[in-house]
Amino acid sequence: MSRTTAAAARPPASGTAPDAGGRRLPRTLHPVAWWIWALALATAVSRTNNPLLLFLVLAVLGYVITVRRTEAPWARGFKYYLYLALTVVAIRVTFRAVFATGITPRDHFLFSLPHIPTPDWYAGIQIGGPVSLEALLSAATDGLRLACMLCCIGAANTLANPKRALRVLPGALHELGVAVTVSLSVAPQLVQSVQRVHRARRLRAGRSKGLRALRGIIVPVLEDALERSLRLASAMDSRGYGRAGTATRRSRRVTGALMLLGMCGLCAGAYGLLDATAPVLLGFPALAAGGLLCVAGLRLGGRRVVRTTYRPDPWRAAEWAVAGCGVLSAVLLFSNAGFDAAELNPSIYPLSWPTLPPVPAAAILLAGTAGFLSPPPGRPVRPAVPAQRTKETE
Repeated sequence: MSRTTAAAARPPASGTAPDAGGRRLPRTLHPVAWWIWALALATAVSRTNNPLLLFLVLAVLGYVITVRRTEAPWARGFKYYLYLALTVVAIRVTFRAVFATGITPRDHFLFSLPHIPTPDWYAGIQIGGPVSLEALLSAATDGLRLACMLCCIGAANTLANPKRALRVLPGALHELGVAVTVSLSVAPQLVQSVQRVHRARRLRAGRSKGLRALRGIIVPVLEDALERSLRLASAMDSRGYGRAGTATRRSRRVTGALMLLGMCGLCAGAYGLLDATAPVLLGFPALAAGGLLCVAGLRLGGRRVVRTTYRPDPWRAAEWAVAGCGVLSAVLLFSNAGFDAAELNPSIYPLSWPTLPPVPAAAILLAGTAGFLSPPPGRPVRPAVPAQRTKETE
């Protein structure tokens, strides 16, 4: 075999694939790097309710998703996360308007809802009554912060391949990771089913819209979801998911006890770090002890699972850069360095236009650098069109 033939027969490197001309396509980023970036950005969002910063976060998410998403089915559902975010904001504003707590003389009155009297034991909540502009703006900013967190999770689900993320889980969490991966894949698959049914209706000249078209769409989508669930259950059953393996009852109990104690330690440590009046032992010592117990439980539980990895995903400079810019953005917002903490949470009383603090805005834009620090996604390869025969070649 010649060198050229051997090079062509050699499998491509991880994350790359040869195109029709034999060239290497850009590799995709490690899925854990996208999740670290998105979770760090969501952590930064939890620090502020400044609407200008929150809209800047949405702009950063939109830019990164636009330039780095692939053509996979799970990469097409971010707009539905945006619809969910708008629904969250609308529900938050509606609940604040209905369950109002009254207005003060300095509030700006908008309208009044019919008041429903409540009993004495329910006197803490008022149903109906006057609604102020300040109350609606406060509810809208709180809902916008939660909406940004949902969009961060949606961005991670859009950019990261959930099946590839399953490879890096510890052996003890393999079956739990399969369940989480299946649950994360439900929304993109439903979106794909809805789009396929909608295209089929358009080809069949289905002109009904609105509520009339709902029955013609939801029934095929539910049928497709049920068939997919049955096929998945049969495939998992044939591959032996849920088996106990060679683990004894004693080892399973010890693993469960270590994981339970470790999670309790992590919760106690997080509470100790957040509460300044908590004892010192509930801070970093409890957090470190909980982490060690969890690691011990994962190592003990992973012994009964033997897995092999074919072409493991590499972790290179691009992964460090993407994860690092997200973590650095969260650290800058939590450090309060170079800005006043009140700028992150502007007060509505008195009512005034919020300001855009430069340092937090730069920290959020720093997270947006993941759009060009990550490698570009590989596009689907089209088969080469054979050249037409001419009279000279004949």
